[in-house]
Amino acid sequence: MKLWMLIPVLGAAAVMTVLLLGLNRDDVQILPSALIDKSVPEFALDGLDGGDGLSTADLQGPGVKLINVWASWCVPCRAEHPNIEALAADGTIIHGMNYKDEPANAQAFLDELGNPYTRIGADVTGRTGIEFGVYGVPETYVVDGAGRIVHKHTGPILQRHMEAVRAAIKEAGQ
Repeated sequence: MKLWMLIPVLGAAAVMTVLLLGLNRDDVQILPSALIDKSVPEFALDGLDGGDGLSTADLQGPGVKLINVWASWCVPCRAEHPNIEALAADGTIIHGMNYKDEPANAQAFLDELGNPYTRIGADVTGRTGIEFGVYGVPETYVVDGAGRIVHKHTGPILQRHMEAVRAAIKEAGQ
């Protein structure tokens, strides 16, 4: 075999290595949000299958709340779901914003994996997501008792992120 024939193979291996290393970087979770320390946008979303919807009023008042933006078609949403359930089991109020999804598919997702949400709003058009500055799903916002966004987590909340998310919840409650 001639040495020059290995050049494309080595080049492809180098590109694959760089891409794989990039997927494991946590700094992709830290995307700036113009809404940090600002009130949540005004919105009102219908609920899934006639259930309670979600609006700005649900995010105001005492206590810390999380807004988890998710969709049934989102593979990372499936990966983070056990951690969202764990946060709900800790007593954290978590509201869901179902993003650009078919309501029947969203309900099937919850029937299969469980429903950790206190309220769920269906953002079928994605308009409310734009108001929040959603880059993509999943994203999670920590909202303090005054209705201000104090923390944003972009991407799935994996086990390695739980400590930081719990710290943001605790800080928002002080």
